[in-house]
Amino acid sequence: MIIRRWILLGLWLLSLVSISFYGGAVSYGFFFGVTFVPVVAAIYLLCVYFRFKIYQKLESRNVVCGQPVPYFFVLQNDDHFAFTSVGVRLFSSFSSVEKLPDGTSYELLPGDRYTFETKLVCKYRGEYEVGVKEIVITDFLRLFQVSYRVPETIRALVMPRVVQVDELQCIADIQALLQRETYRAQTEPDVVVREYVPGDALKQIHWKATARAQELKVRTRTGEEKTGIAILCDTKRYSADNREYLPLENKMLEVLLALTVYFAQRNMACRICYGQRGMVCRHVQDLKDFDVFYRQAAAIDFVQEESVEETGRQALAGGAWQDCRILFFVLHAWSDSVWEMAEQIAAGGGIAVLCLVTDGNMDEYMKLGSVRKRIVVLPVEAKLEGKL
Repeated sequence: MIIRRWILLGLWLLSLVSISFYGGAVSYGFFFGVTFVPVVAAIYLLCVYFRFKIYQKLESRNVVCGQPVPYFFVLQNDDHFAFTSVGVRLFSSFSSVEKLPDGTSYELLPGDRYTFETKLVCKYRGEYEVGVKEIVITDFLRLFQVSYRVPETIRALVMPRVVQVDELQCIADIQALLQRETYRAQTEPDVVVREYVPGDALKQIHWKATARAQELKVRTRTGEEKTGIAILCDTKRYSADNREYLPLENKMLEVLLALTVYFAQRNMACRICYGQRGMVCRHVQDLKDFDVFYRQAAAIDFVQEESVEETGRQALAGGAWQDCRILFFVLHAWSDSVWEMAEQIAAGGGIAVLCLVTDGNMDEYMKLGSVRKRIVVLPVEAKLEGKL
């Protein structure tokens, strides 16, 4: 395109020389012809800009990360002149459109209508724009190019993906023991009660004991003190650039959901704690509870003001981990305060597992790991199977 402009400029200068030294109708005709070529090209671009039509639609605004969703868009020329070059550029950072390379150009004759039926895949959880981002139009001589943003873009609300792992490598050596103790825990609740902890299932409340004590009391299951599983998830936003925080937050939720669904499938009670401008605790016992928690997890906000250290201290003070046998920390960065909590869990006979979702070098911290204080590094774009 730049070469064409230089050629046109050279021809225009040549026409000036011709007028200056020779004159005549031919020289002036050549001059006016070269002069009006860019003017006509610009008028053509304006006509295409105001008359070109594009329609696009996503089957559902609510989609699940990684799952293809039917998507179509239409390019249409209702005018009596051809559109020589119409380029389509897509939102390609967080989504992809199958069988449609980004930047493809099309020629539309008068009355032409191109319909593209394909599928769109969103890469990360969150809310962002997908589909066609902008249109690029070029004149018939390839001298000028104009791009403009599609006025009505599609904004998708992407739910996190649930990754199901067959085995948790980080606790593979103690899973069989946990399952045996969990089986014993499914017996009828005994009469021993304890104070209610936010996140306990309502069906476990002992109403007679509650009435006598005038405060909520919860049944203690046989073996409960051995099978408690808890997860603390960091919900701090570490960047203002969505190209950085969307992939990270998406992977952290994948880890959180993968751990939760793993225990829910085995009917192993799990308590999840995270910050949402204050500590939130959720209790998941089985897949029915997990379905409820999935919708809650999809709505988690990552905000800059959150502090996983403060959320952890609130959970410790509130007794949310008092029956904890295994505690998972889902983190983005190393935290000395969280490591101190892990040491407390280990000193009390439990097992702490730090799941670090990061692409950074964690070799220095990996040396601190032990049987009761385990460290797992999960790269942002890595698959969880075989690594978690």
